[in-house]
Amino acid sequence: MVVSGKIINLSAESADGGVNLTTSVTIGYDTPWRQVHALLELAARRTPGIDQQIAPVVRKLGLLDWYTSYELQVRLLPTTKLPDGRNALHSSIIDVFNEYGVQIMSPNFVMQPKAAVVVPQEAWYAAPAVAPQKPEK
Repeated sequence: MVVSGKIINLSAESADGGVNLTTSVTIGYDTPWRQVHALLELAARRTPGIDQQIAPVVRKLGLLDWYTSYELQVRLLPTTKLPDGRNALHSSIIDVFNEYGVQIMSPNFVMQPKAAVVVPQEAWYAAPAVAPQKPEK
């Protein structure tokens, strides 16, 4: 019995076997919504395991007290497992927002910092993390 709440059937596959994946972020009102849409779409394009033949969908879910809540929906390739796809997508979102200097306000926001809280690209692989090897050409 379901009394109330949002139900998402994550086991439902599309006709080709891919699964829809949604995730959300909250971003402050000082960031243009058009930029947020572009950043989320870029993150989707950079994520392995996402079906690039299906355009990602970005929606504004809510206008909250201090930020806007956005949802990104993508289709995973049939060979991509949901937890792996979610992990890769979240990694891409964090990287893209850091790359463009946009602070993610999730899950809670208490006070506007004096400077954006982002990780510059040169610090993405601070010890003990190891940067992936680039393939030889």
